[in-house]
Amino acid sequence: MRGDYYEVLGVGRDAGETEIKKAFRGLARQLHPDVNDHDPEAEAKFKEAAEAYEVLSDPERRRTYDAYGQEGLRSGGFDPRSSSFGSVDDIFQAFFGAEGGSGFGGGRRGPMGGADVAVAVELELAEVATGVTREVRYDAVGACEHCHGNGAEPGTPITTCERCGGAGQLRQVSSTPFGQMVRAVACDTCHGAGKVAETPCEECRGSGRTPGERVREIEVPAGIEAGQRLRVSGAGHAGDAGAPPGDLYVEVDVVADERFQRDGTDLISVVSIAATEAMLGTTVTVPTLEGEQEIEVAAGTQPSHEEVLRGAGLPQLGGRRRGNQRVIFNVIVPANLSEEQRELTERLDESLEPENLGPQRGDGLFGRVRRAFG
Repeated sequence: MRGDYYEVLGVGRDAGETEIKKAFRGLARQLHPDVNDHDPEAEAKFKEAAEAYEVLSDPERRRTYDAYGQEGLRSGGFDPRSSSFGSVDDIFQAFFGAEGGSGFGGGRRGPMGGADVAVAVELELAEVATGVTREVRYDAVGACEHCHGNGAEPGTPITTCERCGGAGQLRQVSSTPFGQMVRAVACDTCHGAGKVAETPCEECRGSGRTPGERVREIEVPAGIEAGQRLRVSGAGHAGDAGAPPGDLYVEVDVVADERFQRDGTDLISVVSIAATEAMLGTTVTVPTLEGEQEIEVAAGTQPSHEEVLRGAGLPQLGGRRRGNQRVIFNVIVPANLSEEQRELTERLDESLEPENLGPQRGDGLFGRVRRAFG
């Protein structure tokens, strides 16, 4: 039983023609083997998406489907066109042209390039400030050292493929609902290389590639953020003979530092002081990326007051400017007062004048309004 066509394409029942076409194109590209060779059901999903698009892009068939479902289509003689295509690559080429590339079941046009590899590195915040060189280890397929990647036992000849005449491609003609289609596929004898080793390499069995561990030093620039990726061209899996290798992608993760909160290139830190210290003024020591630094706290400092340490933040990625460190004061109000402390506090409260409270209380906006209106 096929799924609901709207659900297959991921669109609503009120979707227009443009939205339906866009949804199918995006889904088709996701299911194409060049990017989805790990899903054994990709071919079936591709055909299902093509069938859904064929129905929903045809106004008459869509009306029938909306009213009577798939049974209504079948009773009207509809037979999904996707079943008459030679292969899923034919469907892809019918919609996207020659960019179909490789197809399901070995429809490649030439030597296949190597796949990409992804690794992760973890940095401390201090390393983000300066940049760092980090060694990464990862498994990747590389060129066989025994045959130097040509797939032949050393000292034995490599001859031109008789089946394709050295072109590496074979031409196939298939009939589709859109007419006859001629497409080039990789030769099934030389696999697109155009040449054949008479005596395959004993180490790699003629593939020219062997798996192994690679070690590489990665330059991580200062100012990088968590989640950003670095691309090292050609450091991925080796491709077929004559094809380029894949790339290495290094994803950066920055370990949380409980002393700071990052805001772009700025760092935010919170320093707690007692209410009496805020009232009288004091000197506090705050952490920075370069070590501890003393800050003078002025008398009368209010909760959430902010001091800025210029240039103590993080550098801008690819630039010279460096952010600041913003120090926010958290004023702690004493609790669990003794009788003596309470008496002292009450005496202080009784002695306070409006000018002691500043604009937050008696001389604030409402105080000015009251005075203005008598």
